[in-house]
Amino acid sequence: MRHRQAIALLALIGFFISLYLALHRIGVIGALQCGTGGCETVQTSAYAVFLGVPVAFYGVAGYVGLLAVSLVGLQPAWLARRGPTLLLAGMAAVGLAFTIYLTYVELFVIHAICRWCVASAVVIAAISALSLLCLRTESSSAPPRPDPPA
Repeated sequence: MRHRQAIALLALIGFFISLYLALHRIGVIGALQCGTGGCETVQTSAYAVFLGVPVAFYGVAGYVGLLAVSLVGLQPAWLARRGPTLLLAGMAAVGLAFTIYLTYVELFVIHAICRWCVASAVVIAAISALSLLCLRTESSSAPPRPDPPA
């Protein structure tokens, strides 16, 4: 249960990071508070859009999905079920893979680092680690299965 609570909190943090970047993208927020100038470089690059959609919007949607699944998984009817944890682990794996790709692009193609993107990368990495830890914990605490009849 504590892992799902932590994932919910991290997903909320990730949501606000992505929302900040999405609001910047649509012009609601002016210059990004970054300090290095790398954020503007990354956010205005051609790689800030994927399949015609700004990358920040994927982050908003992904973190909302993670938050929703983790909150459903905290409901009494779902606490003992493994399904929410499997879904969280799968969603986090996709998010982490996308983040690794984007981090590669920042480092080796754009040659600029966005602090907000790094913060989001840390959040999704933590969610991924927690979801795997949760899977492991659930596996070790599951009652042993009886041997099939011979």
